[in-house]
Amino acid sequence: MTKAKNSKQYDLEERTLRFAKEVIQLVNILPKTAANIEVIKQLIRSSGSVGANYIEANEALSKKDFTMRIKICRKECKESRYWLRLIEVKRGNTENKQQSLVNEATELMKIFGSILEKTK
Repeated sequence: MTKAKNSKQYDLEERTLRFAKEVIQLVNILPKTAANIEVIKQLIRSSGSVGANYIEANEALSKKDFTMRIKICRKECKESRYWLRLIEVKRGNTENKQQSLVNEATELMKIFGSILEKTK
C-alpha cells in the first residue's frame, strides 16, 4: 500500500475511535432513566462497532470481505444515528453534543457509502 493510503486509513481509524469515545462521554452524563439505559447499551455497541469493522476492512483478505466490512461500518453508523436520536437528553450542552454526534454519524455513513461506490 502507498503511504498516502495508509495515512488516510489511519485518519479514519482515529476518527471512528474519537466518535466512539465521544459517544461514551455523552452517555456518561445522560439521565439514567429506564429507557435511556437500554438505548445507551445499544448505542455504545453500535458506535464502537464502526471503528472495529473499519479496522477489519483494512485487514480484509479479499475485495468481497473488504466490501462487506465497509457495508457493516455504514450500517452501524446508521444504527448509531438512530440510537442517538432516540435518547432522552437534558437541554443545553448535552443536546448540542447529541446533535454533533448525530451529524458525525451521518458524515461517517456518507464516507463509507462513498468508499463502497469506489469499490464497484
